[in-house]
Amino acid sequence: GEVNAAEFESVCTQLMKRFPRAQKVIITLRGSINANHNTWGGVLYSDGKLYQSPRYDITHIVDRVGGGDSFMGGLIYGLLTYTGDDQKALNFAVAASCLKHTIYGDFNLVTVEEVEKLMSGDASGRVSR
Repeated sequence: GEVNAAEFESVCTQLMKRFPRAQKVIITLRGSINANHNTWGGVLYSDGKLYQSPRYDITHIVDRVGGGDSFMGGLIYGLLTYTGDDQKALNFAVAASCLKHTIYGDFNLVTVEEVEKLMSGDASGRVSR
């Protein structure tokens, strides 16, 4: 269930070298404890710096379908909304996708306010809905 985000810095730098026109590398980090319990986080590499999201402990997954789409949708929203703040954009993407794991179906039906509430939540990272 544990995924060490810092270990992905080498992967990110290698990808940036292989694809020199890329501006950012983003990787989701899932730790699988069992089918209903995962850890969830991500890293974003840009301008020689690795950003790490908080790690969430999702204890009651109801549907993983759409988790990646909701992450990318959240990242696009975050990059457009929090211009110049890659850390906040990554945190928004991870929180949005984390919440999606608690919703049936392939659409993320949460609001921006719900995502931002999770982003500013307690340090435990536990998701309750």
